[in-house]
Amino acid sequence: MPRAARTKEPSTVLPEWIKPQLTELADAAPAGDQWLHEIKFDGYRMHARLDHGAVKLLTRTGLDWTHKYPAIARAVAGLGAQQAYLDGELCAVDAHGITSFSRMQNASDAGNAAGLVFYLFDLLHLDGEDVAVLPLTLRKERLAALLAKEAPPLFYSDHHRGNGPAFYQQACKLSVEGIVSKRLDAAYAPGNRGLWRKVKCLNREEFVVIGWTDPEGRRPYFGALLLAYYDPDGRLTYAGRAGTGFDDAELQRVWQRLQPLAADRMPVDTPPPRSTRFGSPLVLSRVHWVRPELVAEVKYLTWTDDNLLRQVVYEGLREDKPVAEIRREMPRRKVGTGNPSHLQGNSPRADTDIGRAETKTPPIGGRRATLAC
Repeated sequence: MPRAARTKEPSTVLPEWIKPQLTELADAAPAGDQWLHEIKFDGYRMHARLDHGAVKLLTRTGLDWTHKYPAIARAVAGLGAQQAYLDGELCAVDAHGITSFSRMQNASDAGNAAGLVFYLFDLLHLDGEDVAVLPLTLRKERLAALLAKEAPPLFYSDHHRGNGPAFYQQACKLSVEGIVSKRLDAAYAPGNRGLWRKVKCLNREEFVVIGWTDPEGRRPYFGALLLAYYDPDGRLTYAGRAGTGFDDAELQRVWQRLQPLAADRMPVDTPPPRSTRFGSPLVLSRVHWVRPELVAEVKYLTWTDDNLLRQVVYEGLREDKPVAEIRREMPRRKVGTGNPSHLQGNSPRADTDIGRAETKTPPIGGRRATLAC
């Protein structure tokens, strides 16, 4: 009896835009073999849509930023595919090969984006196939094959399987922002938080700018930015001040952005405390309130017991983060071993000796760093 002819599966339409899968903050990396672990980058989350040579670079909210990064778009156009939809992070790197958001912003604002790199960590569509429904391990295999012959500015974001706590410790020794742990057997879940978990080495977070203080001494433009976040009920809550991290050019640039946003009323329901255990007193008569329309990224030492930021350093304004999404991140607490019983039994074994494996981080600054886990 003749063998039946194999039917070709129908192709799927290349999506115009896919809502990005998101991360949930955790206080520890999961240890089970059901997780892949990647370096967390500090840049702009970006999707790349390739359609027969035409490329769009899309932000996390679907804005088309192709015109800002033509070198990246040209590199994506040269991929060995007719159609593709990729997920990654657009970054700048410092002299030590570490991603830097402030460098990223400066390069973007100055129109000098030629030195940026695009770290790609997921593939959602390829030449008529809906790759997003596949498990993460298969998506990354397809992505690695697609990028096998590529060179800067496109890089494949490599990963390590299992033993998340050891991977986290080694990553933090490189002074990276943190790691992202992902369920290896899960399909891509647009908008989902929980299947991907981030653990930070450095405390970085975004806040809403609600005002600024008068400068003192010879400092021009303003003294500090007042920061806030939205609580679960949608109310703005004061978080603290950022007064360091600016050079004179950035002070002027931010001040110019603040002027059209001047407001007569304080945008938070509860006034900021006039004094705290840390930092100088806040004189409300020297505060200039603004409409909550700007988002700033900062790094900080810790949160105080009275829920204020301590030792805050300004990193840059985030053009890619909607104000309404700015919430204070509270970490998921570690439960058990990270290898819960309902996930055991059907998971494939790790394909490496976890205790002695060496994992290479994504190439940063044109090189790869080895993590011995």
